[in-house]
Amino acid sequence: MPHVELNGQKIFYEDSGGDGPAIVFGHGFLMDHTMFDAQVRVLVPKYRVIRHDQRGFGQTQTDGKPFTYWDCADDAVRLCDHLGIERAVFGGMSQGGFVSLRVALRYPDRVRALVLISTQAGVDDAEKLAGYRQMLDSWRQFGLVVPLREAIATLILGGREHWEPWISKWATLPQEAMVDPTLCLLERDDITERVGTISAPAIVFHGTADLSIHIDRARMLYEKLGNAKRFVEVPGAAHAANVTHPEVVNGPLVEFLREYVASARAS
Repeated sequence: MPHVELNGQKIFYEDSGGDGPAIVFGHGFLMDHTMFDAQVRVLVPKYRVIRHDQRGFGQTQTDGKPFTYWDCADDAVRLCDHLGIERAVFGGMSQGGFVSLRVALRYPDRVRALVLISTQAGVDDAEKLAGYRQMLDSWRQFGLVVPLREAIATLILGGREHWEPWISKWATLPQEAMVDPTLCLLERDDITERVGTISAPAIVFHGTADLSIHIDRARMLYEKLGNAKRFVEVPGAAHAANVTHPEVVNGPLVEFLREYVASARAS
């Protein structure tokens, strides 16, 4: 499974190959490329699916310097350059959505469509930011102890039946590993008033039980986007809706791609 050096980072990625329209998926905070396994199963081989571990996560090796989601957007586009992909669907969950939106703003000609899962264009309120900073401080001081891992798993995945393999992966993370990724998350810029300029067709998914980003933030994103086509509520889903409720996400995703990507390519 390959790595490629981009922007001084050694990015790990998987490419399903094939000559179908390309889809580039970006994962959520504390997750990795495997969170899209259930989507790959229904999209390949009709689509060429590229998944990569973003800076600070999975098997990607970084230069250890602070970064922003704009840097991650550059990584995603340069990965496409490396693979010879001129235009792609960019999609992601949570921070993967933050990155996809920034790709669409910085590189509009490279974006065929957007798939936005459990994400927003804005920033978190002061109370939530303070809570996240407290979690980071606790992590740095004591490590990712069981109560903290379980609290994070509840936020991201909901019920215990969805926690593995993620909670076991988190147990192996070094104490300092998440400092730069967390600061990137907490200090991101607000692009709410800019997303109206995005012309690519978009589909927005959001869980009704998402405690990390309230569904109202997703509705705001949907309303602000320049060419949003469908808003899909995922009943009972927490933050990682495509992981825990793929049976709800995959159908509308396939329909959206069939209408706005496959048909556009054929024409």
